Amino acid sequence: MGTMMQPLALLLLLQAAYVYGCGSPAVQPDTSRVVNGEEARPHSWPWQISLQVKHGSRYHHTCGGTLIGPRWVLTAGHCIWPGDVYRVVLGEHDMSVQEGTEQVRDILRIIVHPEWDIDVVGDGNDLALLKLDKSPIMSDSVGVACLPEAGEIPAHGTSCYISGWGNLYTHGPMPDRLQQALLPVVEHAVCSRSDWWGSFVKTTMICAGGDVVSGCNGDSGGPLNCRGADSRWYVQGVTSFVSSQSCNEVKKPTVFTRTSAFRDWLSQVMLRY
Repeated sequence: MGTMMQPLALLLLLQAAYVYGCGSPAVQPDTSRVVNGEEARPHSWPWQISLQVKHGSRYHHTCGGTLIGPRWVLTAGHCIWPGDVYRVVLGEHDMSVQEGTEQVRDILRIIVHPEWDIDVVGDGNDLALLKLDKSPIMSDSVGVACLPEAGEIPAHGTSCYISGWGNLYTHGPMPDRLQQALLPVVEHAVCSRSDWWGSFVKTTMICAGGDVVSGCNGDSGGPLNCRGADSRWYVQGVTSFVSSQSCNEVKKPTVFTRTSAFRDWLSQVMLRY
């Protein structure tokens, strides 16, 4: 009995140590200003990754993503196209220069949610998990975000932040440096009103924003970062879609896949592979 218990106790200790370290960046995000998006404080979102796709002999940023485990990245299903070759860059801030904090990892396995359908974005399930070929080295510039409890839904008006290298505005330039923007949560009862997103928004999604600040092309797959009561940062959403008319449209908040609705699936995949 004693020999059986020892490894289990050790495993629980390791899990506790790992969970304790999530969502606590060495560099605190700058949340003092509320403007229409701004450059993030370098490495203040250390779980933010750049998902890059290979074109010819070079890789280009295509989507964001979130490091949620030592070898696991969470991104959007619509970021993944069969046949494409991807890599993950961690510890990135300014894509135009080598800063010495970057870590590049190949992807060992891609698991897209089985019910994701590129032709019916409104059905939801816009999630994919990427298993890295090897763990990155955790540092001040590379860390893990916390996952919310199953079923947890942030209250209406909760201050959350989107982060990414997406277009600064509709058809605008892609920034070299990581951007962030404050997006207050919009509860489902409001977001599903007919003059908002209506029936396009499912209960497995979370809306945030809806005035003039929003995600845009290139932000897809990245996190909706929300601070918990324990002062840690949780990835409450995975950037899924914005209005096809423009990125910044009133009553058309950015829509995210709600992470807490998929905790079982995430756990199953990470345990299986």
